[in-house]
Amino acid sequence: MEKYYIVDSSILPESFGKVIQARQLLESGKFHQVSEAVKQVGISRGTYYKYKDLVFLPDEGLISRKAVISLMLKDRPGILSEVLKVIADSDASVLTINQNIPIHDVASIVFSLDVSHLKGTIDNLISDMGKVDGTSRISLVSIE
Repeated sequence: MEKYYIVDSSILPESFGKVIQARQLLESGKFHQVSEAVKQVGISRGTYYKYKDLVFLPDEGLISRKAVISLMLKDRPGILSEVLKVIADSDASVLTINQNIPIHDVASIVFSLDVSHLKGTIDNLISDMGKVDGTSRISLVSIE
C-alpha cells in the first residue's frame, strides 16, 4: 500500500525540485522537448521520467486534480458497482473507466478520477477500494 506525505523540500533530494521545475517548463510551453527542459534545470532524462508522476507541489491543480488508479476485479456481478460507490462516497468523480475482458475470471480496470473535492486522502480512497471483496492489486498510476 502506497502512502503519500507532504514534507518540507529541505529534506528531499534536490532532484525532486528540479523534476517539478522541468515539468513546469514543459507545461508552460517554454520548452517542447523533455531533453531541453531537463538540460535547463540540470537533471537527466532518466531522473525526470523516474519521478515525474511521483512528485508535485501541494498547490498544483487545486482547481482540478486528477488521479489514475488501476486495479484487478474478480469477474462477479456487482463488484464494479461497489467500487464506483466507494469512489462516489469519497466525492471523487469518474472521468474515464477502461476495462479489459476478464482472463481467468479477473479483469483489469483503470479509472481516471477528478479528485478535486476528495474527502480524505488518496490513501484512504485506495484503502477503501481494497476493502471491496473481489478487488486486488490496486495502485495509484499517477496524480496531477
